[in-house]
Amino acid sequence: MKQGSKIGIVCCSNGLRPEQAETIKMLVQILEKSGLEVDLSPYLYGDENGQAGTAKERAGALMKFYEDDSVTDIFDVSGGDMANEILSYLDFQTIAYGKKHFWGYSDLTTIINAIYARTGKSSVLYQIRNLTYDHSQSQITDFLNTTLAGSSSLYDFPYEFVQGTHMEGIVVGGNIRCLLKLAGTPYWPDMREKILLLESFGGKLPQMVTYLSQLSQMGVFKKVNGILLGTFTKMEADNCQPDMAKLLLEFTEKKTPIAKTPLIGHGTDSKAIRIGHRLKLFSAEENKRIYKEF
Repeated sequence: MKQGSKIGIVCCSNGLRPEQAETIKMLVQILEKSGLEVDLSPYLYGDENGQAGTAKERAGALMKFYEDDSVTDIFDVSGGDMANEILSYLDFQTIAYGKKHFWGYSDLTTIINAIYARTGKSSVLYQIRNLTYDHSQSQITDFLNTTLAGSSSLYDFPYEFVQGTHMEGIVVGGNIRCLLKLAGTPYWPDMREKILLLESFGGKLPQMVTYLSQLSQMGVFKKVNGILLGTFTKMEADNCQPDMAKLLLEFTEKKTPIAKTPLIGHGTDSKAIRIGHRLKLFSAEENKRIYKEF
């Protein structure tokens, strides 16, 4: 992106509530004030069932932005349950040949990983509505510095290792519940030698045991190069024990590197991470060792 770039705003999952119109208005004002041109999908707000148009209509709105050469990036402002409904209507050949990136979080994990699985292209796990919330100033600064000024601040997140000292690979995953909707479909990403990102908004111990059991039974934990845990909002709010890091240790081998970060997930202070992009993570001790060698 650059000053004057045109971006698209879509809603591929549950439609927004009518009262969220003020948030979208504020978001558009922030983006336009920053020198960006904003084009809104006609399918942003949901009916009494939360549906913002049919699956075909929502997919058509997304593909319209992919087919528009003047659009540089596409941002999804939704979340919820219904994003995977549109996958059958997407033209992945058009998506593959385009140079634009798709941004979204939570339920958009399904579309982001499907794009990587079918095209090899990266997308960004991030909710652009964060520009309007309680950490708006830092979010706006990081977003604009990264997208318009070539900084990496939006992608720079703190982390610590729970097990192991380093991991490297292409990042896949996102919201654990939503990722598992892709299991058994043509949109499931190849997990071999990947870094698997897992985070969640809802769900407590029983749900996480279910999800981790399924991933284990699919052989995922034996294929990946490492696992990066983001935030698990409900579990952390209720101080569930064991926490997600300890719980994950019960499903993985001792040789599997595991790291965690407090700044990827559903928090309004969350950073962005590129799904389908190679990432290297090193523990503080490993960084010191590497530094000494040089």
